[in-house]
Amino acid sequence: MRKIDIASLTIEELKDLMKSLGEKGFRGEQIFQWIHEKKIRNIDDMTNIPKKLREKLKNICEINTLTIEQKYVSKIDKTTKYLFALKDNNIIESVLMYYDYGNTVCISSQVGCKMGCAFCASTLGGLVRNLTVSEMTGQIYKIKEDSKEKISNIVIMGSGEPLDNLDNILSFIDIINSPKGENIGQRHITISTCGLIDKIYFLANKKLQITLAVSLHASNDEIRKKIMPIANKYSMEELFKACHYYIEKTNRRITFEYALINNVNDKKEYAHELGKKLKGMLCHVNLIPINQIKESNLKESESKTIKDFFNILKSYGISTTIRRKLGSDIDAACGQLRRRYLEKK
Repeated sequence: MRKIDIASLTIEELKDLMKSLGEKGFRGEQIFQWIHEKKIRNIDDMTNIPKKLREKLKNICEINTLTIEQKYVSKIDKTTKYLFALKDNNIIESVLMYYDYGNTVCISSQVGCKMGCAFCASTLGGLVRNLTVSEMTGQIYKIKEDSKEKISNIVIMGSGEPLDNLDNILSFIDIINSPKGENIGQRHITISTCGLIDKIYFLANKKLQITLAVSLHASNDEIRKKIMPIANKYSMEELFKACHYYIEKTNRRITFEYALINNVNDKKEYAHELGKKLKGMLCHVNLIPINQIKESNLKESESKTIKDFFNILKSYGISTTIRRKLGSDIDAACGQLRRRYLEKK
């Protein structure tokens, strides 16, 4: 019989489990705190749980863990890249980034990715599987333990399409937001998506206080289809309609990610086209100088081109930033390090 991964269960789910075992519900809260506040990984360490119950738990439950396979620290800005080995020997990656406003951890939500975006290394090997809740929280706990740093912000922007693993993402938010665990506020959690429209509507109706980041990367459908297969399923008109609905339901500003690619999506006319579409919308545009991957001939836009694009968007009254490149000496962009590791293997 497959054991229950209790590190993936929310407080309510743990309470239900305890009741199904003939125990009081409060035992579920105690177990939750042992795992997510005290970070124990051995059921025998739960000293306020009766021994008889601990023995019962050991027979039917496990606490899933991951291990640090490799770690790289940037000599430029201290950005730290982690490769984690999962129980089934799959490899995922996470990044610890240092900012003035606090430390941010970027985590993966899947092993690989099936979305096929042309500029991203995460998708080159396709999708292997979804990550469990404990494999997502585990990335944060391991980084916190290893770095001895306080984690202020979480971005789910590593390998994978988070909304393709939405049930586990919602449980992850519940757990990481809990005052009995890490207690990281929803406003400090960002979820990225390439634009799964049905899931955006579903998420909007949840009325969470997270930040939604939409990978846009184009000012029109023609360009977007060339670099993002999802654009063949959903038009930008449909995407923006879903985004407006999300803003209306949550009153939260949406971030649009725009990776600038030389001679593909970085012309001034495209900046004006995007500016007209986003003008007046509660949004922010994050311009990203792409990290070149050897499997692709796409190149980073020149710094002047990026600055011109930035200024044009600002002229339309759109909040815009240029993302600072971090960890360029350690393959810190999505999927790069895992790809190199698998190639060497």
